Amino acid sequence: MSSATCAALALPTTNAGQFDLAALTTPLAVIYFYPKDNTPGCTTETADFRDLHAQFLAAGAAVFGVSRDSLKSHENFKAKLGLPFELISDPEEQACEAFGVMKLKNMYGKQVRGIERSTFVINASGEILREWRGVKVPNHAAEVLSFVQSLK
Repeated sequence: MSSATCAALALPTTNAGQFDLAALTTPLAVIYFYPKDNTPGCTTETADFRDLHAQFLAAGAAVFGVSRDSLKSHENFKAKLGLPFELISDPEEQACEAFGVMKLKNMYGKQVRGIERSTFVINASGEILREWRGVKVPNHAAEVLSFVQSLK
């Protein structure tokens, strides 16, 4: 993905917001893609980012979660987990395609198209500084935080 593609993304977020890289108030953004609200792995991953949120902000990074779920689903998920950051709704898969996270996966013996759990650290210019693909949830948010802190 080119930094121009990333910088051009403008997608709706929870809290009636808009994700716009150019409008970030932090030098960095952590954008993590997850398959679906209210599923066990996604709930754990999101709670881990929530629990480390203050440390991400202290290191100069805003956190955003992205899935194809609706804004209504995201609002409920955000309220349920008490999230201090916004979730990006991407039902048209604009961000998913821009970041190349859509993959064919096996689910119950069938091939389905879905989001490969992935995380990106991006600077204000839209440059990807680091990416993780095929993420395993345990300790992932802490690993991303460690990378962000190493940039200071």
